[in-house]
Amino acid sequence: MSFMQQLHTRWQSADSLVCVGLDPEPAKFPARFFGRDDAVFEFCRDIVDATAEYVCAFKPQIAHFAALGAEDALARLIAHVHAQHPGVPVILDSKRGDIGSTAQHYAAEAFDRYGADAVTANPYLGRDSLQPFLDRADRGVIVLCRTSNPGAADLQDLLVAGRPLYQHVAEKIAVEWDTHSNCALVVGATWPEQLREVRAIVGAMPLLVPGVGAQGGDVEAVVSNAKSADGTGLIISSSRAVLYASNGDDFADAAARAAGTLRDEINRYR
Repeated sequence: MSFMQQLHTRWQSADSLVCVGLDPEPAKFPARFFGRDDAVFEFCRDIVDATAEYVCAFKPQIAHFAALGAEDALARLIAHVHAQHPGVPVILDSKRGDIGSTAQHYAAEAFDRYGADAVTANPYLGRDSLQPFLDRADRGVIVLCRTSNPGAADLQDLLVAGRPLYQHVAEKIAVEWDTHSNCALVVGATWPEQLREVRAIVGAMPLLVPGVGAQGGDVEAVVSNAKSADGTGLIISSSRAVLYASNGDDFADAAARAAGTLRDEINRYR
């Protein structure tokens, strides 16, 4: 089953638009993990198992693993999701985008080495830098469009032919690059008006929306501005607010409650 098929199925079967971001920071782990050789995998596995029923996807952030030398833990974690929670897609948040054969290797890294169902990608180098990802019709390519960080406006809001650059990116992906219907866009929760504009440009294309929870994005504004016509179309990502809902022995239960609460809040506005 392709990434898009899994995502659409999961939206319905779990009644959820929630994506839990897996950004391990060992200093924030509960004390039980301190000094354990496999703490990164064990903590993330426990979060996955506790929250899986409430999510439409998981999104591990590759830098959080790589900085710890925990690439093997990342590969095992993705394999664990596929084995224990089949049908829940995994988005590798790596924001790749490079030229020629390098891009081919990045695609192999995401899809073959790690087994991710989708990957985040940076379009700044143009279509050829993402073509090896786009060619994998069964996998998802989630392209940066209007991000949630404060400096996003430095480039993404620059006017090009009378429109901000991020609108050109949205249109180009939707009209020209999405030949296999495997593309989605990243638009931050902190920009509800931009979410509305992008939705108008791309139709039903899924939007990955980071920035709710710790970054302050408003759930009602996100859903009302960016849901698709059938009330889906969104992958609303929360990381820290779920992962570190408690630093005690109840961390997994607290994460489950946080994910379930977010799902229910989103569904109130759908």
